[in-house]
Amino acid sequence: GFRCIRVHCPGATESATVRTDFVCSLCSSPLQEDMKFRVLGDKQIVEMIDAKILNALKGYSVDKSYFRIQAFTLFLRDELANKMSIGNHYRIIGIPACVQNGLQATACIEVNSVQLYKPNGPSLVSDNFKYLLSLTSSSCWRFTAVLANIFASQVVPPGTYNTLKLAILLSLVQTSEKENADYLDLLIMTSDTLIIDRLLNYSLCLLPRGIRHPPSSDIFPSVSKDKHGTGSASIQACSAVLAKGGICYIGDLSFYKKDKLELLQSVLESRTTTVFIPGKKYGEEADQQVTVSIQTNFWSFVDVDSSSKKQTQKENFLIGQMDVSLIPVNLVDDFGLLISNEFPSCHPASPVVQHTLRKAINPEATLYKVSQQFRTQDYEEFILFARNLHVELSSEAESLIQGYYLASRRVRRDSMHGSSLSASALKILISLAKAHAKLSLRQRVLEEDAVIAILLLESSLTLKHGTSALCVAPNPVFPFDLSDENSLQQRDIYLMQCHHELLKFIAAYSPGVHINTNEE
Repeated sequence: GFRCIRVHCPGATESATVRTDFVCSLCSSPLQEDMKFRVLGDKQIVEMIDAKILNALKGYSVDKSYFRIQAFTLFLRDELANKMSIGNHYRIIGIPACVQNGLQATACIEVNSVQLYKPNGPSLVSDNFKYLLSLTSSSCWRFTAVLANIFASQVVPPGTYNTLKLAILLSLVQTSEKENADYLDLLIMTSDTLIIDRLLNYSLCLLPRGIRHPPSSDIFPSVSKDKHGTGSASIQACSAVLAKGGICYIGDLSFYKKDKLELLQSVLESRTTTVFIPGKKYGEEADQQVTVSIQTNFWSFVDVDSSSKKQTQKENFLIGQMDVSLIPVNLVDDFGLLISNEFPSCHPASPVVQHTLRKAINPEATLYKVSQQFRTQDYEEFILFARNLHVELSSEAESLIQGYYLASRRVRRDSMHGSSLSASALKILISLAKAHAKLSLRQRVLEEDAVIAILLLESSLTLKHGTSALCVAPNPVFPFDLSDENSLQQRDIYLMQCHHELLKFIAAYSPGVHINTNEE
């Protein structure tokens, strides 16, 4: 008699279960545990933060309010262990408790319910975007052209950096928390790092999970000793995991050491990273490895002036090729798009200089009418709506992409190194075409989307490896300043000519590919 067994109730603390002062409720006699019935349960400790903390990790914010958010500890026991994955968004129900660890007391929550939380995006876009879409419905290229032209007018004047702004918008709508999603990473070559940094910071805030990586911390998950006194290993999420389903902006790539660049290259190739946990250090018999999925787009830039100072310039550049010798060649190839931003005029009266000076004098001023018509909040809703669209490739777009890919592999080949066009280029092309369809608010990828994707990738390949037989212009997507409807018409004619040249290129270098086209 006077025996007891321990049963852990969900929400109860360890101190309430593991103790020796149990007594009989009838006679108050002390009870001893019957060890034959003891069953050791699983326990997992999770550090959780409120989603609002992500606002503090963005580089630019319209919200000027100040707040303090602190991480709190969750205890997951038995069947709830391993119910949570690092980087996800959850809603939990539990019982607050206080755990004593030496002289320190830690507030925590004993969890008894875990639910994965996926917020619903907006069901529509603003009336101004709808009106703009109707005005530009005569061409599949005009809506995204105008969108890029007026984007981020709070940071840069309309009409500047159009190719870069289009690439940013495409990367924003091509974000998802789904497994095997299409990714679109950006690497920018620039000498105007201040303006580019401001533009990328501003763009981060259009997504709930836009993270600017702080240089003092790690990009990818790291291991440390658990601070609750258990002696076990604790995996810290770091920037790339916090940016799950969004953007991780890692700043100037030339500041990172070789080992960090190699790790980044590995993640871009596999979209996973492995955390090594030495057993001896954390009280385990064997070493462990934990694989963490990295589901985010990466943005970075390289200062061209810094690159030219640190490296001896090569003399055997091909036509159109840029000096990217500061960064490992394979890492440059693993970024989806390499972009050289359009350098604005150096004249003192250039729009960028005027914009910067006026903003410095009055930071809160609205300098352009489009900034009032298309507010930052409107762009946030637009991006969230567009990225949730499910798009499918048309047979015409698929044939055009495949034809260009096969032709380019043959053209960009030499006897020593093989083709400079990697197998991942096909994924990048499809990702770009899908992103352009989403940005156009369409659910079907058309040939026009494929043309923009091909021009962007060919321009990127030209910067990496020099021009090819296709021979696109330095700025093929925006050859003209978009000042009025006539300039939009000229751009449409130019892009149709590019489409025609692309078909001839495929016919010449990949004759076995059948392209469905209505052109004579």
